[in-house]
Amino acid sequence: MEPVAHQDIVFPTTYADILQRVRTIDPVAYGATRNYTNGSVSYLSPYISRGIISTKKILSETLNRGYEPNQIEKFIQELAWREYWQHVWIAKKEGINQDLKHQQNPVANTSMAAAIINAQTGIEAVDQGIRNFYKTGYIHNHVRMYIAAIACNIGQSHWKEPAQWMYYHLLDADWASNALSWQWVAGANSNKKYYANQDNINKYCFTEQKGTFLDVPYEAFASMQIPEILENTPTLELKTPLPEPKAITINEALPTCIYNFYNIDPLWKTEHSVNRILLLEPSHFKDYPVAQKTIEFIITIAKENITNIQIYIGEFNDLITNHPSGEIYYKEHPLNAHYSGIEEARDWMFDVQGYYPSFFAFWKKCKKQLPFENKK
Repeated sequence: MEPVAHQDIVFPTTYADILQRVRTIDPVAYGATRNYTNGSVSYLSPYISRGIISTKKILSETLNRGYEPNQIEKFIQELAWREYWQHVWIAKKEGINQDLKHQQNPVANTSMAAAIINAQTGIEAVDQGIRNFYKTGYIHNHVRMYIAAIACNIGQSHWKEPAQWMYYHLLDADWASNALSWQWVAGANSNKKYYANQDNINKYCFTEQKGTFLDVPYEAFASMQIPEILENTPTLELKTPLPEPKAITINEALPTCIYNFYNIDPLWKTEHSVNRILLLEPSHFKDYPVAQKTIEFIITIAKENITNIQIYIGEFNDLITNHPSGEIYYKEHPLNAHYSGIEEARDWMFDVQGYYPSFFAFWKKCKKQLPFENKK
């Protein structure tokens, strides 16, 4: 049986279409079916990650449709996970690039199996998911977890480079969510490793495979040797194909708003006359490389939704030195620490700040800000 999944995923790029997607979510069905590969997922993650639409806006739009928080708690909780990972990143900064809570063990290599990269693991649902991933830039969350478990806990790869591989191809590339989730699977950011056997994959992906290296009871994983198919772990080479730099024109009498990979908010300061610059820094993409599909996605989003935006390929300091203007505005993000000017807060869903060692400690605070009057 072929794995069941959404084969033709399309991500609209106009704000009106994106907002329409928000307004047609079925958050009740999401809570019941999201773990299945044909489940009622939202396909909003690329827009959240790129700062095009906020978790706060999604929550507001959903509650305005008449849903009660207790009806859609799982949906709200998944939005809260995204904010939680961001707060961990803000607090830990570069620390999320290392094993956060525990040292991953055992580690046999610091790359990733070629069988995963080439979608040839022999696990039908995983291989099909990877092939679709390369086409669309999207992969179902459960399949992401399966891949991470195979790479880190079966293939004994350290989580960092496999996480970079996935980030590279994701339209919803968010380093905090991605890196910390991989660490959670690998046991570096959790109290135990995550495993999925073939029965689990068959259940959620609608396959009927038998006889794979995952077709074992869960207690077998602790002593499992690396399967031969996962032993070849070539060095990963990930480079971002940035466009050629082009000249920009700055009105020195006006302020400048800096957009970037994590902020393409089309509603930001629309009532003001400003220079609008999408800043794509080579240094950023050297450290956090992404694929051409992702670069094309953000440029298309920016051009279609932000009037008079210009693209600057270069470093922030070079931009402000060579193109002086009025005040510089930018939105807070952990990767913007070298920016100077006026930093503005992101549009958070909850007024809960700071580091919490567990999501559920964070969520307990968040829940207090929701109207759960009807919850029994």
